[in-house]
Amino acid sequence: MNDVPPAALVEIRNLSKSYVRGDQVIPVLVGIDLDVAAGDFIALMGPSGSGKSTLLNLIAGIDKPSGGQIHVAGVDIAQLTEGELAAWRAAHVGFIFQFYNLMPVLTAFQNVELPLQLTGLSRRERHERVDNALALVGLADRMEHYPNELSGGQQQRVAIARALIADPTLIVADEPTGDLDRVTAEEILDLLGALNRELGKTIVMVTHDPRAAGRAARLVHLEKGVLVD
Repeated sequence: MNDVPPAALVEIRNLSKSYVRGDQVIPVLVGIDLDVAAGDFIALMGPSGSGKSTLLNLIAGIDKPSGGQIHVAGVDIAQLTEGELAAWRAAHVGFIFQFYNLMPVLTAFQNVELPLQLTGLSRRERHERVDNALALVGLADRMEHYPNELSGGQQQRVAIARALIADPTLIVADEPTGDLDRVTAEEILDLLGALNRELGKTIVMVTHDPRAAGRAARLVHLEKGVLVD
C-alpha cells in the first residue's frame, strides 16, 4: 500500500515581504514557497535579519505579505480584513513568545482564561478548560500564583497553556526557550514535543538554538530572506 503524505495545513507560494523606510524599499522575504503538513513540527533557523520572525508573523496572521499567498487550513489569510484576521487568529493560532507576555496583575489561571473571555463559553466551561490546560503543562498546583511568584520555566508553561486553551489549529513559537536556562529549556522542549506527538499539534518554531531545532521534525533555514536547503 502506498503511503499518503499528510495534507498541507500551511501552503505558502511566492511569498514576499518588504518594508518602506523613507524612499527606500527594504525586502525581507523573497519568493518563499513552503508547505507545513498537519501535525508537523518545524524549526525556522537563520542569522539575525534573515526574515524568520517575519515569516512566522505572516504565517500567524500578525502581519500581511507584500505579495504571494498564504493558505492556512484552506483560508487565504492574506485576503482577510483586519477584523476578520483578528477573529481568525483568536480561533486558529496559539502564540508562545520568548518573554511569556503574561499579565502581571493576573494569576496563572486568569492569564490562561483570558483568550476565552470573548467567546460564548459559560464560566463553568471556561474554568474546566483552564483546569485541564494547566494540568496538561504540570501547573495544576500553581494556578492561583501570579507571574512574579513563578519561575521562568513555570511562566513559559502558563504561556503554553494559554496558547492551547482555544484548541488552535496551529501553534507558533518565537524563541520559546531563549530566556531560559538549559535545563528548563529542555523541559519546555519536552513539553512541546509531547504536544506535537501526543496531541498532534502543528508547531512552527523560530529558534537560534541548534539543540532546540534538533527537537523539531524538520528544519527550515533562511538566509537573507530566501529559503535554503
